[in-house]
Amino acid sequence: MTPLDEIAHYADVGFLVEAQLDHKIMTVRELLELEVDTVVWLTRSAGENLDLYVGGTLLGYGEIVIIENSMGVRITDFREEG
Repeated sequence: MTPLDEIAHYADVGFLVEAQLDHKIMTVRELLELEVDTVVWLTRSAGENLDLYVGGTLLGYGEIVIIENSMGVRITDFREEG
């Protein structure tokens, strides 16, 4: 029996998957001053990978893809354990 066979009964368990581009700490004042079309500057550059979290744990990395009128994430790499 393979490891995948051993956990097959968990195949339909749901997980929260998050794609995080970056994060920024802001004060309440800064949040209240935001208006429509405001640009919030982040530390990452265009084209950099997104961090992919599953259940709050960093799983790997991805990039934004646009397919017709939808947005998705292409997984580009999995995090190495260590």
